[in-house]
Amino acid sequence: MQVKELRQSLHDGTTVFGTLIVSTSPRWPDVLRNSGLDFVFIDTEHIAIDRAELSWMCQTYSALGLPPLVRIPSPDPYLATMVLDGGAQGVIAPYVESMDQVRELRGAVKLRPIKGQKLQQMLSGEEVEPNLESYIHAGAQERLLIVNIESPAGIEALDDILAVPDLDAVLIGPHDLTCSLGIPEQYEHPDFLAACETIFSKARAAGIGAGIHFWGSTEQHARFLEKGANLLIQSGDISLFQKHLRLELAAVKKAAGLDADDGSTAQVQI
Repeated sequence: MQVKELRQSLHDGTTVFGTLIVSTSPRWPDVLRNSGLDFVFIDTEHIAIDRAELSWMCQTYSALGLPPLVRIPSPDPYLATMVLDGGAQGVIAPYVESMDQVRELRGAVKLRPIKGQKLQQMLSGEEVEPNLESYIHAGAQERLLIVNIESPAGIEALDDILAVPDLDAVLIGPHDLTCSLGIPEQYEHPDFLAACETIFSKARAAGIGAGIHFWGSTEQHARFLEKGANLLIQSGDISLFQKHLRLELAAVKKAAGLDADDGSTAQVQI
């Protein structure tokens, strides 16, 4: 899938699937290209990835038709331009709680390469030269802007956030959201599920993609889709490795008559 197709799918409500990739191993792209994914999610908020390594990852996944969406460490427009310069085809900004944050990110992601006073004029709605407007519009179709909603403050500001032009999707960070709701890691709690449904429904009503990054059961994933999500980031390389390694080791130990747990220990969460 090319990034323009991914963007159109998000706005149309078509469901798209990705996974978290934080390993910089050069073997991963070949493994993933025939895995049924539509994109890859690369996290630099919680994982230390060198800028040059990140650029190689982005360039490679992009060439394979898996648009790389990179989460930056903070909702900082300068960090957004940095990862885009390295080859990211979308920016995910963490812990967004205001329209002003999204407005600044829009300038960095969607109005490239304009900066300074000219950028502020464009963000304030002033008319620009027709040739520049068409150039900026064409480029904006090639880059995705996605923001994490991870707190009650983010939910409270959601209507204003969704009103910012050029936003492509909102993405729930379930671990941070449950913590900020005062119910850490209680992913079956009614308050968490109600918050997810609110975020999904408002985003989809605005014609914007609605997503979540989750690592639980297939039934839980299906429920999020039923509640309105159309952007699903399925687990991640570290979590999947940990999960299946435990299951296989437990099975081997059981077959050998050795003491073994059931492999169900809590997974790493990113």
